[in-house]
Amino acid sequence: MLLKFVIIFLFIFIFFNLRNFIKLNRKQKVLKAKKSTTFNKKNLNNWMNLTKKERYNLSKKESVIYLDKRKLLLDEIRKEYKRISKGDSQKNIK
Repeated sequence: MLLKFVIIFLFIFIFFNLRNFIKLNRKQKVLKAKKSTTFNKKNLNNWMNLTKKERYNLSKKESVIYLDKRKLLLDEIRKEYKRISKGDSQKNIK
């Protein structure tokens, strides 16, 4: 009976250690990918060393950032145009 208990305890202990080890490896891969988020010709090898899913997630994130920047720029252009057109219309009225 005691032997069965020890064996079960060992299996549980090994299982939890393996699970923690796998989680730690995943976190390290994520941290590696976050080190260099901008990729160009100089660090193309770093880009190719990422997994397909990591490359997809990085390109998706960069795409969202680019889209947000374009939206902000478009809003600034619209505000500037409204300000200029209001000034021109007031000059034409006088």
